[in-house]
Amino acid sequence: MDLLKTLVDKGLRRELPTREEALAVLAASDDEVLDVVAAASKVRTHWFGRRVKLNYLVNLKSGLCPEDCSYCSQRLGSKAEILKYTWLKPDEAAAAAKAGVSGGAKRVCLVASGRGPTDRDVERVSQTIEAIKQENGDVEICACLGLLSDGQADKLRAAGADAYNHNLNTSESTYGDICTTHDFSDRVSTVQQAQAAGLSACSGLIAGMGESDEDLVDVVYALRDLDPDSVPVNFLIPFEGTPLAKEWNLTPQRCLRILAMVRFVCPDVEVRIAGGREVHLRSMQPLALHLANSIFLGDYLTSEGQAGQADLAMIADAGFTVEGTDQVTLPEHRADVAGAGCGSGGGCAPCGGGEAEADEPAPEPVAASVGAAAVGPSRAGSGDGPRPELVAVRRRGAGTDLPPNA
Repeated sequence: MDLLKTLVDKGLRRELPTREEALAVLAASDDEVLDVVAAASKVRTHWFGRRVKLNYLVNLKSGLCPEDCSYCSQRLGSKAEILKYTWLKPDEAAAAAKAGVSGGAKRVCLVASGRGPTDRDVERVSQTIEAIKQENGDVEICACLGLLSDGQADKLRAAGADAYNHNLNTSESTYGDICTTHDFSDRVSTVQQAQAAGLSACSGLIAGMGESDEDLVDVVYALRDLDPDSVPVNFLIPFEGTPLAKEWNLTPQRCLRILAMVRFVCPDVEVRIAGGREVHLRSMQPLALHLANSIFLGDYLTSEGQAGQADLAMIADAGFTVEGTDQVTLPEHRADVAGAGCGSGGGCAPCGGGEAEADEPAPEPVAASVGAAAVGPSRAGSGDGPRPELVAVRRRGAGTDLPPNA
């Protein structure tokens, strides 16, 4: 395909594709998916080699969020049977983080439910960052605490945080369809505050919420304009008890096309496969490593992921290596210049939501069916349809009596 050769050439030059080219990647047929992956893989390998960065999620405070984001199992009014607990103590969070680092995680993502932190919450998180870095001085810390108020990003940076995650999630034009308690501009403002404080910005998207191809391209171009360092790509987990419980719109092929489009638009940015990869990519996960250079290890915020040891085996079997703490994730031109874009007209954002916590399988994990009346995949030739039995509510790790491990 002439289109793919053009996209590879542009990616190697850090030149941004046109919107029409980005849309064409999403519109490619299932028969063309391997060609699309092979092309995007050339761009990924050029900028990141065969390295895979591992990220580990610690859920500091779970559930009972006052916001009404339709995709979230922790939202206001959610009936999802998730774990709910208030703030973990710094030593508890440090113990959870240690398990992820032991499994090879280079970055620990500290996440707390809620609209945004109070100054007291920022102090709690600062103490947690200190406790983690006392034991693991080389680990990167990314905070994900919601909407920031003036001065809070500076306090997190002073406490030792390296990055801040706040996802845009979907296009500005459709944001009001998934959330009414805050708007798209609030999210943009928080990412910009993090950048102004010298934190590495992390911002991404959620695919599979019923959005159009145009919406997906719009949000990725909005991320490019924000110029973050990493872009997490989440695939909707349709939790039973949330408004999007029946949104089963993804196939493995669709997920690969989305990841390829993100890679072409953001060629030299850390692209992270985040929540939902096990549910929607399934046996195609190794192919996704040819597009993204970063994943979450183990479990997610409120759902169980693939076991950490299985992730490590998958990476090795696919011919990739785990990125070490002595290696710089970003290409030199981005790592050395603050705010360097992923293309001639802008960049993409850093750390994202849906990050994962690496836990060993717990005895008799409690599975929860989601999307009981699931809608079948929207693309032809997709195979056996949705697999809700693959989704399990998290019952292990931080916030439980079962210790996390990798």
